[in-house]
Amino acid sequence: MSGIYKPLIVQSDMTLLLETSNESYESARDEIGLFAELEKSPEYVHTYRITPISLWNAASAGANSADVITSLKKYSKYPVSETVVSRLVQISERYGKVKITAKGGELFLEMDDGFIMAQLCAEKSVFRYFIGEPHDNRVRINADFRGHIKQALINIQFPPEDLAGYAAGLKLDIGLRNDVFKPRDYQLSAVSAFRAGGRGDHGVVVLPCGAGKTIVGMLAMAELETETLILTASITALRQWISELTHKTDIGRELIGEYSGEKKEVKPVTVSTYQIISARDGTGGQGHFKLFSERNWGFIIYDEVHTLPAPVFRITAELQAKRRLGLTATLVREDGLEKDVFALIGPKRHDMAWKVLEGQGWIAQADCFEVRIPMPGELKMPYAVAPKRDKFRIASENPFKLAIIKRLLDKHNGAHILIIGVYLEQLERIAEGLGAPLITGKTRNRDREEIYGRFRNGEIKLIVVSKVANFAIDLPDANVAIEVSGSFGSRQEEAQRLGRILRPKKGDNKAYFYTIVSRETREEDFSMHRQLFLAEQGYPYTIIDEDV
Repeated sequence: MSGIYKPLIVQSDMTLLLETSNESYESARDEIGLFAELEKSPEYVHTYRITPISLWNAASAGANSADVITSLKKYSKYPVSETVVSRLVQISERYGKVKITAKGGELFLEMDDGFIMAQLCAEKSVFRYFIGEPHDNRVRINADFRGHIKQALINIQFPPEDLAGYAAGLKLDIGLRNDVFKPRDYQLSAVSAFRAGGRGDHGVVVLPCGAGKTIVGMLAMAELETETLILTASITALRQWISELTHKTDIGRELIGEYSGEKKEVKPVTVSTYQIISARDGTGGQGHFKLFSERNWGFIIYDEVHTLPAPVFRITAELQAKRRLGLTATLVREDGLEKDVFALIGPKRHDMAWKVLEGQGWIAQADCFEVRIPMPGELKMPYAVAPKRDKFRIASENPFKLAIIKRLLDKHNGAHILIIGVYLEQLERIAEGLGAPLITGKTRNRDREEIYGRFRNGEIKLIVVSKVANFAIDLPDANVAIEVSGSFGSRQEEAQRLGRILRPKKGDNKAYFYTIVSRETREEDFSMHRQLFLAEQGYPYTIIDEDV
């Protein structure tokens, strides 16, 4: 394509400007999304940034610096500067320059370059884990600190390739019930990439919500055939995992344990939550960490790995001899700890563009809308004089939102609708005004499951839900989501909420996502940031201005 018609400008600070009106926009977006992160997404030009983590994730998935440079040159209007090319090569090719290997039960750092070894010896954060003196660019390291040294190496821009292997764990025969389901090609590809020809078995698989990440986990379990610990984001997700394992594998229910606030079963396959693992025990310590050592696990699955809390990161640093699989729809973390996911769970092994799966019919076709509404006159002055944090809440709880919700309910009469928000008082007012059931973190699990069950069988078609809806609710018929408030600018939350309506539908495979925002307020600013990840995946928001 002629340079003038190409959609991309590559800048020397490693940012990329992508024109959305160009006919090559979608193909360029899909290619550069593999190695760059979206930062801004106004109407006409999207801004991406290439970072070390984005390049190392690409490298671990098989895209080397030459592949990245080829993509940039393919779409760039202007010549890509030698400065950018040099930096890309320098950063990308650092992945795997240092390798962690094992021999005779001992762990070593190995590299081909004595200059790199000299640099490591000068870094106290790395040198402290050496045992003895380096020899022939090889040095023994303390195996108990395998995760810690990986973190230290990443911090000095030498992400290691971990080839040290894993403890086998106790064997457990695991078969899949092929009479019940047939794995999809992309799910099989994800497991193949995770295993990486036997050199992998640690890393993250990124798939859209509704694309069957649980199936990927079970496929990996069937290949590894070892006792498995599964960590989830909520008790609802925990029980969905147990249901799926019971339905789609030949593992007897008596071999599957629930380790939660309600039960403390430890069995060959045990499913728990991040909350209970991180919770303080009766002595004030984190005694539930003992779950990691109560059986000889050969495999640990981290569901919704982007929500992994800091205490579980710390214990994971000491579990590097276990095979580890992270599952998520987005590697975005608002706390900036993506590099710890990379170091301790593993690099991104497989990623699938949301729009690709939509085009193949594996997830619903979704249209996204931002509905902007005015603030009531009586709230304008309180909003104007409020502190910044309070401004966001005042705007989020705009009482005019209820009228807009009612209009949307009329528009989608007969649809299966979720109304999702953050502030409980707001949600209580909306549920009362609509005569709809409300589910929050305070709702008993038994009542929660009863409401979800009534929604699934069509007895009710509207639920108001708090942040508990962000993860792993299996409501395949939900086809409309209305977001009334969010967690400031959380990109991961926005992606998860859209994911609640992406399971494929029978008949019309369409879904509609609305976020209602108070016009000319801080909520509008945060809404733009929340939408970044979805814009990167190809979901533009249609702006609708409404008066009340």
